[in-house]
Amino acid sequence: MSIKNKTVSLVLALLMLYSIAAFGGSCSNKQREEPSGTPASDVTDTSSPTVDADEQYTVEPLETAPVSETSPLYTIEPLIVLEPYDGVVEHIFFHEVIAYPELAFHSRTMARGYAEYMVTASEFIGILESLHRNNYILVNMNDVWTEQIGDNGVPFMERNTLMLPEGKKPIIISFDDISFYEYMKGEGFMEKLIIGTDGEIWASGFDLEGNPILSQDLAAVAILDKFVKEHPDFSLAGAKGCIALTGYEGILGYRTQYSSDSNTDEARIERMHEIARVRPVIAQLKETGWYFASHSYGHIKIASSSIDRVRTDANRWMDEVGALVGDTQIFIYPYGERLDGNDVHSTGPGFRHYHDLGFRLFASVGYESFSHIKTDISAVVCDRMNVDGIAFDTQRERHLKFYDVYAIRDPLRPPT
Repeated sequence: MSIKNKTVSLVLALLMLYSIAAFGGSCSNKQREEPSGTPASDVTDTSSPTVDADEQYTVEPLETAPVSETSPLYTIEPLIVLEPYDGVVEHIFFHEVIAYPELAFHSRTMARGYAEYMVTASEFIGILESLHRNNYILVNMNDVWTEQIGDNGVPFMERNTLMLPEGKKPIIISFDDISFYEYMKGEGFMEKLIIGTDGEIWASGFDLEGNPILSQDLAAVAILDKFVKEHPDFSLAGAKGCIALTGYEGILGYRTQYSSDSNTDEARIERMHEIARVRPVIAQLKETGWYFASHSYGHIKIASSSIDRVRTDANRWMDEVGALVGDTQIFIYPYGERLDGNDVHSTGPGFRHYHDLGFRLFASVGYESFSHIKTDISAVVCDRMNVDGIAFDTQRERHLKFYDVYAIRDPLRPPT
């Protein structure tokens, strides 16, 4: 055989091996898992269709493309340049977003509170788009600081150098009270987070006419999930946001709380069912870049509460919520009140109790993304910037680096 024929034979053999490795073997039929907590089949989908849980599908093997000198067998993704970053890590926070401002801003009892402390779904989407345009990138709060052990055996917190894509600026986003409280029902909010038949997080609730719906456009967690899916460069290593939970009315729309007032067999069984329903939702959130924080169990005023109440509340959160979401080192202060009054310059018994429970990152509310590493104990205290109606009306200049309220303000938001 000539050298030319040997070369041709070798090329054909290599191509056959490549085809077998890349495309050989047909995919077997697979069935999607039954969703957790999915409403009845008459639910209206307001975003994009999901796959029927009973539908089976087959993935056909890809056809082999013809090989030529001008069509390579594979493409090489452009190299992402990472740069060290030691500057300020911005931290902003939201409450659950308003799905239907037509209802929330006309509530007979809560209209003012909704306008002051919450943003609408359209405003939230507009803010995410602005953050993306301004080259911010989501980072996990747990990656910003790490506990180290000194030469003397004493632990301390250390600020990490983040490695970011060229030109990107880090930002942490946290969300308070994602429990879908009872008072929010019928007020223009969705009612719980579920896993859809597509395996993604969706929000379930009711539309303006009272019809059950599923949506990825009307609740904060689902909106951010969808945005990162469409703009993967908005997230560093898949990071999403921090979900700060209370526990007194359950979590994520599931009534997982223990109540001595309803300590009947029926109530205990229903609570166990709610716990079983929320577990896969928690697992999915953690798997897809979300992480959790304590927001106290009863959303108590910790600055004015007795140390006994602070300890009891913290322990109950660990027993009922921490047991579900897993370990966390983040405590986000309810009402923005600091433990023991001044955790920046002192370390009181309340702070030490949370520290004994494993908390290391303590976040309050302020006008800038402030942070301070404590030296008398292994902990970091920091401030987050609130994004809500109050900020819209009083802090526009401070927030221009993130968004311009004039550009994202919902036309249904009442004047102040």
